[in-house]
Amino acid sequence: MTAPATFAGLDPATLSDMLRVARTPGFDRWREQIHRTGGCSNPIHLQGWTLTRDKTSGETLHRYSTDAEPGGRLRIACGNRRASRCPACAWTYAGDTYHLIRAGLAGDDRRDIPAAVRDHPRVFLTLTAPSFGPVHNRPDPRPCRCGTHHPEDDPALGNPLDPDKYDYAGAVLFNNHSGQLWQRFTTRLRREIAASAGLSQRELKEVARLSYGKVAEFQKRGAVHFHAVVRLDGPDGPGTPPPAWATTELLTNAIQAAAAHSYTTVTVPAGGDQPSRRLRWGTQLDIRPVKAFGDGSDITEQAVASYIAKYATKAAETTGSLDRRIGNREALLLLGVPDHTRRLVEACFDLDLLYPERRLTAWAHMLGFRGHFSTKSRRYSTTLTDLRQTRADYRAAQERTARGLDDIEPDTVLVLTDWQYVGQGHTRGEAVLAASIARDIQINRETAREALRDQLALEGAAA
Repeated sequence: MTAPATFAGLDPATLSDMLRVARTPGFDRWREQIHRTGGCSNPIHLQGWTLTRDKTSGETLHRYSTDAEPGGRLRIACGNRRASRCPACAWTYAGDTYHLIRAGLAGDDRRDIPAAVRDHPRVFLTLTAPSFGPVHNRPDPRPCRCGTHHPEDDPALGNPLDPDKYDYAGAVLFNNHSGQLWQRFTTRLRREIAASAGLSQRELKEVARLSYGKVAEFQKRGAVHFHAVVRLDGPDGPGTPPPAWATTELLTNAIQAAAAHSYTTVTVPAGGDQPSRRLRWGTQLDIRPVKAFGDGSDITEQAVASYIAKYATKAAETTGSLDRRIGNREALLLLGVPDHTRRLVEACFDLDLLYPERRLTAWAHMLGFRGHFSTKSRRYSTTLTDLRQTRADYRAAQERTARGLDDIEPDTVLVLTDWQYVGQGHTRGEAVLAASIARDIQINRETAREALRDQLALEGAAA
């Protein structure tokens, strides 16, 4: 555990609750439970039992019940992807996303993705939002339009130069429809690839397949843009080589054409005082080839996977917004939301009356954006479900070893269970102790990472 000095400055009620938890007879087991969750900030509490019996003899091989657990509860990780809600679970989610993206770039034999996928055309793409009005930015080496050289952490960055003229309605409607824009973009991209190869859509499916993995990111101005790995494969996905005509240059040109095409737009009808809008991507389009190993000029597989994984755990809270749903405007004042973000959220409330089918009030905390933050095409690589199942299987194998059931075939046993949800979260004192456990885990991870880097550096020097 972290030294007691870490807890200096706590209010008396929190400190008293910490001491209560530490003096509880089951404290060591409670700490073990929290450690197994990775230091989860908001664990789920379960009550119940599990019984393992031999199918033939009916002999009880193992029985577990939460009756003997601290408070009669088993605590498991909440699994929230947002770093603002649970850093520990977000770390796991980011790790899974990293492996999902990297598997589609470097291959993964365990999941039938050959290393030869590195030879397929693949690019790292960034699609941005259009302008809704000038904002404070850092166009180095020039000053901002306001005449100031803003430091990187200046809270003014992303705020409109003239809030009264900023198109807040257009901004949240773009966020709200960005998923449809992406669908239209990928549809048009397939058509552009087929046209470049002199093929029909049907013929393209017989010789090549487009795959991608993407994540959404909020810019400081509160507009969503997408980062994606886009790859060309053979007809059966990463396990088959693409045709000879499929090159990185062809893929890049097709992306440029698809992003600019008139098909890649979404029309929002007029309503109330709002005009009809034709939403499309911004003019800033970044397309970079992905290289297996960098020479300083190209983006590498590891850099791409790390970048996408980082943004998979963030959302609109990075702009000063909220990380959970709100029901009314008054909450904005009580929570001290910054003025620019407040106006975006209020625009969601205003537009919800005009476009009720878009459910803008339900997604006001996301500045109108709806849907999953990270998505992928079916054949890009593995899935988050598969990665989580691998982790669950590993833990189950550990449990079987601990219970002495290694030599028993799974098909010969019957497992009966009964679980009930009975709560979630920590008391104030538990929250501080859990945060301390999470810090210790993170320090150990960083130490192990540094040791591995040093070892690899020594091996490289020796070679």
